[in-house]
Amino acid sequence: MAAQKDLYDAIVIGAGIQGCFTAYHLAKHRKRVILLEQFFLPHSRGSSHGQSRIIRRAYPEDFYTQMMDECYQIWAQLEHEAGTQLHRQTGLLLLGMKENSELKTIQATLSRQGVEHQCLSAEELKQRFPNVLLARGEVGVLDKSGGVLYADKALRALQDAIRHLGGLVCDGEKVMEIKPGFPVTVKSTAGSYQAKSLVITAGPWTNQLLRPLGIELPLQTLRINVCYWREKVPGSYGVSQAFPCFLGLGLSPAPHHIYGLPSGEYPGLMKVCYHHGNNVDPEERDCPEAFSDIQDVQILGRFVRDHLPDLEPTPALLEPCLYTNTPDEHFILDRHPKYDNVVIGAGFSGHGFKLSPVVGKILSTRYSTITE
Repeated sequence: MAAQKDLYDAIVIGAGIQGCFTAYHLAKHRKRVILLEQFFLPHSRGSSHGQSRIIRRAYPEDFYTQMMDECYQIWAQLEHEAGTQLHRQTGLLLLGMKENSELKTIQATLSRQGVEHQCLSAEELKQRFPNVLLARGEVGVLDKSGGVLYADKALRALQDAIRHLGGLVCDGEKVMEIKPGFPVTVKSTAGSYQAKSLVITAGPWTNQLLRPLGIELPLQTLRINVCYWREKVPGSYGVSQAFPCFLGLGLSPAPHHIYGLPSGEYPGLMKVCYHHGNNVDPEERDCPEAFSDIQDVQILGRFVRDHLPDLEPTPALLEPCLYTNTPDEHFILDRHPKYDNVVIGAGFSGHGFKLSPVVGKILSTRYSTITE
C-alpha cells in the first residue's frame, strides 16, 4: 500500500492492458502515478489475461490502421526495454467470400495506407495452406505484418517498467469510493489516495465506478468462450509450419467474426474463437447460468469441421474472457463531462489489446492537458 499522505499526479484504476500502458506513459514522463487493481495480479477475471492476442494492421477504418503504425513501434520499444520477446510475426489471413464488403473495404484500406498485403485466390490458398478448406467463392487477403502478441508477458513487462520508473502498482485493492474535485480522492479497501487527476480503465466495472459520479456509458459486458481445439497431428497448425493467424469475415453460419492463432499456447492445441458472447454481470462470470448458452461453441464446431479438418471438431479446453462493448465497437476515450480531471477509457470491444500502446498514450495526454 502506498503512503496515504502523498499527492499523486495521477491515479489509474484498473491494471488491464489499457491501464498499464496509461500508467507506463505517465511514469515515462516522470509523473507520480499509482495504479490500483482490485484483484491480485496476475488474474483472469477481466479482458487482458491469457497468453496471446492477434496484432494486425488490417482494419476497415483508416484511423485504426494508422494508429497501428505507432503501436508497432511502442510494442518494439517495450520489448527492447524488457529484454523479452513480446511479439511474433506470423501474418494474418483474412478469409471471406469474394464479394464480402468488409473484406473489400479492408483490402482497400491496406492499399491506401501502403500496408504490404497479398490477395489470394482459392487455388493459391489451397497451395499455401493445404490444411484450410474453403467453401465455393471464398478467398483470402494476407496482412503480412500480422502476428501474435504474448499478452501475459506484455502485462508483466509493463508492470515491471512502471515500478522501475518510480510508479506504484497496488493490487488487491478494490476502489470503494471516488470523491471528485481537485484533488480527487480515491478510497480503496486498503487506504485513501489523492491525486491531481484520475484515469478510469476498469473494463466491465467502469459503470460501477461512474454511476456515483453521475454518468453511465452505453457498455455491454459479454462472456466470451475462448476455445482451444486439439490438432490431430500436433504442430500441423503451428508457427513451425508457417501457419498464420486468421480472421473469418461473414463466413456461414457465423454472423460475427471467427478468429484463430497458430498452435503453441498449449501444446497440440489451437485457439479458435467466436468474436461474440452472452451478456453477463462481471461479478457472476463463473456462475453456472453463464455457461448455459453454448451457441457460439456450436458455431465454432461447424466452422472447424468445415474449414480446419486437421482439428478435432470438439473443443478440448474452454476459458472465459470478458468483452466490454460499445454499440459501434469503437473506443470511448474522454473526460467526465462535469469533472475535467477524471479521464475515462472504456469499451474496447474485444479488439483493444493491440492498440493499447497508443490508447494509453492518448489517455495520459488527456491527463497532461488538464494538469499542465
